[in-house]
Amino acid sequence: MFNKPSGYITATEDKDYPTVMEFFQEIPVYKRLFPIGRLDIDTEGLLIITDDGQLGHRLAHPKWEIEKEYYAIVKGDVSDIDFSKYKKSGIKLKDYQTKPFKVKVISTSPEKSEILITVKEGKYHIVKRIMEALGHPVLYLKRVRIGNLKLDPQLKEGEFRELTSEEIKNLKRLVNLEED
Repeated sequence: MFNKPSGYITATEDKDYPTVMEFFQEIPVYKRLFPIGRLDIDTEGLLIITDDGQLGHRLAHPKWEIEKEYYAIVKGDVSDIDFSKYKKSGIKLKDYQTKPFKVKVISTSPEKSEILITVKEGKYHIVKRIMEALGHPVLYLKRVRIGNLKLDPQLKEGEFRELTSEEIKNLKRLVNLEED
């Protein structure tokens, strides 16, 4: 479990930008590690780094519809939006119909709103594109949950820890990779 800071891209290597893998260079199996899924360079939060190819593939594959929950601060007051309709049908973007998603409003003011948004897809900039389409651009974004795995509140940005055997078992159960 890694708490990704802003300013790093989610890749194993890149010639132009620093990558999240720079935090793992001291680990003996470094060369076998890779991030599951992606977070934009300016997005923070939960990222799973692994050497388990099968688990990584299934957690990232759209077929499994793994929930990803984000804490977002968006521009403006969202209290006039009926988010319940998007739980069933998603939203039509310029080039794409999203899968259904959920939004929980934490707080609102005329300047900004705090929300939790849960999606089941990993499309490029999906949360930013949804909120832009609703007229409330994202000002800050942090992933706080993948499936049943929540970001450890003890982890500071740039810190990581090994998953517990229970956390690994729960993730594997989500994608039918249970071990006996």
